[in-house]
Amino acid sequence: MRIFQWELWTLIGFSRINPLLYGWLPANLAEEVIAPHSVGQKNVLEDMDLVELLAPAGSREALIAAIESGANAVYLAGNMFGARAYADNFDEEGLREAIRMAHLRNVLINVTVNTIVDDRELPAMADYLRFLYEAGADAILVQDLGVARLAREVVPNLPLHASTQMTVHNLDGVLALEKMGFTRVVLSREVSLATIKHIIANCHVEIEVFVHGALCVCYSGQCLMSSLIGGRSGNRGRCAQPCRLPYTLVDEQDKDVLEDSAGKYLLSPRDMKTIELLPELIDAGVASLKIEGRMKRPEYVAIVVNNYRQAIDRHYAGQFQVTDKNEHDLAQIFNRDFTTAYLEKKQGRNMMSDRRPNNRGLMLGRVMEYDRRAGMVTIKLNDTLAVGDQVDFWVKVGGRVTATVKDLHIVKSGKNRNMVAVERAEAGSVAAFPVESPVYEHDRAFKVFDNELMEWAKGFYNTGAPVRRIPVDVTVETAVGQPLTITMVDVDGNKAIGQTKFIGQEAIKRPLGEDTIRKQVARLGTSVFELRTLTCHITGQVMVPMSEINEARRQAVERLEEQRLAKFNRPKPAYHGLSVAKTTQQRVNTGIAAVVDNLEKAQAALEAGADWLIFGGESYSHMAITPMEYEKAVYMAHKRGVKIALNTPRIIRDAEEEAFHKWLRTVAPYQPDAINVHNIGALAAVKELTDIPVHTDYSVIAYNHKTLTYLQELGVSGATLSPELNLTQVEALAKSSPIPLGCIVDGNLELMVSEYCATGSFIGGLHTGKCSAPCVNSGKRFFLKDRKDIKFPLVMDQYCHMHVLNANRLSMLPHAMKFRKMGINQLRIEGRYMTAGELKKIVGNYKKYLIYDNDLNEQEKAVAMGLEGSGITRGHYFRGVL
Repeated sequence: MRIFQWELWTLIGFSRINPLLYGWLPANLAEEVIAPHSVGQKNVLEDMDLVELLAPAGSREALIAAIESGANAVYLAGNMFGARAYADNFDEEGLREAIRMAHLRNVLINVTVNTIVDDRELPAMADYLRFLYEAGADAILVQDLGVARLAREVVPNLPLHASTQMTVHNLDGVLALEKMGFTRVVLSREVSLATIKHIIANCHVEIEVFVHGALCVCYSGQCLMSSLIGGRSGNRGRCAQPCRLPYTLVDEQDKDVLEDSAGKYLLSPRDMKTIELLPELIDAGVASLKIEGRMKRPEYVAIVVNNYRQAIDRHYAGQFQVTDKNEHDLAQIFNRDFTTAYLEKKQGRNMMSDRRPNNRGLMLGRVMEYDRRAGMVTIKLNDTLAVGDQVDFWVKVGGRVTATVKDLHIVKSGKNRNMVAVERAEAGSVAAFPVESPVYEHDRAFKVFDNELMEWAKGFYNTGAPVRRIPVDVTVETAVGQPLTITMVDVDGNKAIGQTKFIGQEAIKRPLGEDTIRKQVARLGTSVFELRTLTCHITGQVMVPMSEINEARRQAVERLEEQRLAKFNRPKPAYHGLSVAKTTQQRVNTGIAAVVDNLEKAQAALEAGADWLIFGGESYSHMAITPMEYEKAVYMAHKRGVKIALNTPRIIRDAEEEAFHKWLRTVAPYQPDAINVHNIGALAAVKELTDIPVHTDYSVIAYNHKTLTYLQELGVSGATLSPELNLTQVEALAKSSPIPLGCIVDGNLELMVSEYCATGSFIGGLHTGKCSAPCVNSGKRFFLKDRKDIKFPLVMDQYCHMHVLNANRLSMLPHAMKFRKMGINQLRIEGRYMTAGELKKIVGNYKKYLIYDNDLNEQEKAVAMGLEGSGITRGHYFRGVL
């Protein structure tokens, strides 16, 4: 854990704080914040291991807001390789400035390089990593294993953090990354508080968890929905957020099974808010509490950070509470309603913002009446309302009406109901203001923009000078015949001296006094420092020009800044250039691999001539697969001379790890040809507990040759390439890969895997604590239908994870021979959503076209396309992704 041993002024916030910022403190603490104290003074919190409050910054203004509102660290991105490509990210000069600004204040800067990169981008990535190291970044966050390996080559001393995009959700995954040299792991948002405690108690790496902000409905790093239906890859930082669009839950007959019992935004989670759980998270040993929001405005950053700062500091002071003001401001600045996600329990429909996917603000009241002639609405207010605020009306007919309050009146009770113009109306009063579009009696009104709160929040970043300053103790010495010397000491013990060139002279009229010196020394302007104490040693009747005193002060400030920055300096790393992948071009025997989840499909694939079976893992029929079935599948495959890999679950919750380890020990004697794994934790477990070769699935993203090399070093015998690669990229990787490769060529690809289940949440009563399992007991198949009437199949596995499948089946049948000629080892057919008959037919077709020496002519291609049927997609093989 990073240890922050700061004086109380740093813990609570810098010394020059707006009373609004420290007004919540108990009187004794407030006095200690305000009262000056000398360097080295002890306080009750010294030597504690303090949690890091980590804030987002998508712009320079947001960075300043984060620092000034109390963040201990900030995460941000440069113009390249960040998972929020549409944020106003930092160029190189901006990054250097950001790092310097933060380091002066003892705030750390973590830079996100958490996208997957292809081989052509690796040289630029190497240069960028070297720049980040030399610029002073405190850590980098990565998703791509190839980038992690590259970082170890280029900047071996730069701390490496595993992004939440790596989908680390159990102890096995954390321990694997710890062994790989990661210094911090950002856990998936799906983990529970109990899991967090268990992981921290059994590892030595720092653990970072999200505590506030937007939630992904899919496990981060596993979502292909934006990519496959819109061409914008979340793994490349360009997610189009299809989860925030409306969907209808329908059955095979296209019947809306929810009707009006739920909203249409069935994949849109509420925002996470855990301020009330901070004591438990801190006491569990979490190293860093992370606020989501690099796409948010700086006012959002300021308000969220400030409120969490207050709560954390109250916890350390032994007086934890979450005030009504904290709750109000967090909800007002942005909310889709709030949830603690999975920290406490599965919340079912109570985790979802199914009625509205964007900011809902705060409930202001209901419409009492609307005067159509005057265009005036009257509301009894539940909250304050002021000129400049913005109000959304949820209109019974016609959707939403939005109005900015330009004229505000309080309606006086009485016979004539007089209206008095005001700038602000308090909660409980009856207010009237103009609304151009009609609204109706009883319509709900929500305040979505609080002008006063926003103006207050702007004070954190637009004042032109620091809000929170570092106290300095200053000693000034001057005498006739001597230069004037200014010595500054900050609260961390850094010391700097400035001195005049001018030699003090005997004063004729006005000798230098303490008041004059104080006036000049205290003029610290836009520097980060603020005068706390001044000690003057004046010998004789001395005269020194004001300009000379100012210059000495400037020197002292500049040198003190250098002292504060010095501890962040690093030596230049040795760099010997980017290692180049060797071209192997070895001949491989290309075969067809069928992914199946029951023995009937396994038999069908074998009869059709499959060369590999990938058996088990997550069952699309929600049925548990027994050890006996795994044993039978191995027997069936080997009897036909076919190789078999036993599949593992894509997600293995921490509480399921012991059972998973037992399963590995159970199936090892069956002697499968490989174990197919979906995450880094499962890979480590298989290597530790068995001698069986390991293959990685596409969810262990392999997008460049560095990743493939790293996987080989980790003991992997084969890898399935990312379905986001195009054919040109696939061919290049096949030539350079040190291990055999597979490509998915057929089947309904998984767009999402989620801990949330739409059917269980909205039909099964999951929020009550028990689910009636409609996915099994209803006898129905379910789909999410979008605005274009496209239906995406839903399947729920035996572990109660929901898988959203692509509506269109991937098929590369007319191009099967291309993969063989490239040197791809396995053409993989995802057969779990197929019937045994469909799978048998498809495997047979691929066996036929795989052996073609040349690409199909137009007539042959037409025949192959006829075999494919309708509703076909080529995925990214011919288009790639952004």
